[in-house]
Amino acid sequence: MTPFAKSILDWYEAYGRKELPWQQNKTAYSVWLSEIMLQQTQVATVIPYYQRFIERFPTVADLAAAPQDEVLHYWTGLGYYARARNLHKAAQTVMEQYQGEFPQELTAMNALPGIGRSTAAAVLSSVYKLPHAILDGNVKRTLARYYAVDGWPGQKKVEEQLWQYAEQNTPSIDVDKYNQAMMDMGAMICTRSKPKCSLCPISAGCQALTQGNPQDYPGKKPKKEKPVKETWFVMLHHNDEVWLEQRPQVGIWGGLYSFPEHKNAQVSDVLARLGVEDQQIKRQQTLIAFRHTFSHYHLDITPILIELVTKPNVIMEDNKGLWYNLQQPEQIGLAAPVKQLLESLPFELMN
Repeated sequence: MTPFAKSILDWYEAYGRKELPWQQNKTAYSVWLSEIMLQQTQVATVIPYYQRFIERFPTVADLAAAPQDEVLHYWTGLGYYARARNLHKAAQTVMEQYQGEFPQELTAMNALPGIGRSTAAAVLSSVYKLPHAILDGNVKRTLARYYAVDGWPGQKKVEEQLWQYAEQNTPSIDVDKYNQAMMDMGAMICTRSKPKCSLCPISAGCQALTQGNPQDYPGKKPKKEKPVKETWFVMLHHNDEVWLEQRPQVGIWGGLYSFPEHKNAQVSDVLARLGVEDQQIKRQQTLIAFRHTFSHYHLDITPILIELVTKPNVIMEDNKGLWYNLQQPEQIGLAAPVKQLLESLPFELMN
């Protein structure tokens, strides 16, 4: 065991997190679920989602058997919805190809939908104590600072260098504790801003601290101005129901339900497609536009609320749609801005 690993393990015994929900009565399923939820999402945010999810889908068999709409419903609000779709697909693969037991071979685990090398290693090391190194964002930051690794970890050359350091320090014993400790280090001590260097168990050997510039590591992603796109949401409302359509499985909000969209304010094409005639429209109002930001671009959304006297007979050919009841909502996945608009709709209708 390297001195680095020993210091990390000693720190973990004294200060590491051991009471997180997925650390109790560990199974491959519960640890895998937590790992997927924790990708690009903080622990405090994940805990209530994890608890609701595991209560509804307590086993991989329950998750595999559930309809995708319900899985997305329980994921609504966590973002990065491809994670939920892949989670569902992976559960079905585990049931179909592995008789409900997660594979214990790294490459087989890595081959499951949505499971990368680090996630596969995290599950196998945490549950089965197999000596595999991990390299999530927290670990990258800690190693990049300790070894003063120049460059952005998104670059292949930099990532490969960090993998070498991760593997070199991962011990063959207590690997479950060590990997958890490395994640805790990045979350609690070697934080993105204001790292707590005075509390760090490996500060004596940290090259970035010696240089006096720990916050220069890891290197930042090259900045690119995000483009801005626009869309108009058509909100058909009748009594306590609004019309929602399921989006294609690929692309933004894949498989989630959203309002019909149009590229400009002239929404007559959308209304014609949905069979809405002029005499059915009681009121049409353009609501306040707002911005929703994705990782690669900004989306400016302008909602158009259309109150109907009668419901049109909507015939959907290509995609699925439904009249969503605001008083007795369906258990479906909703895009975040759609959920936000549905929650504010009663106030808009009062005006």
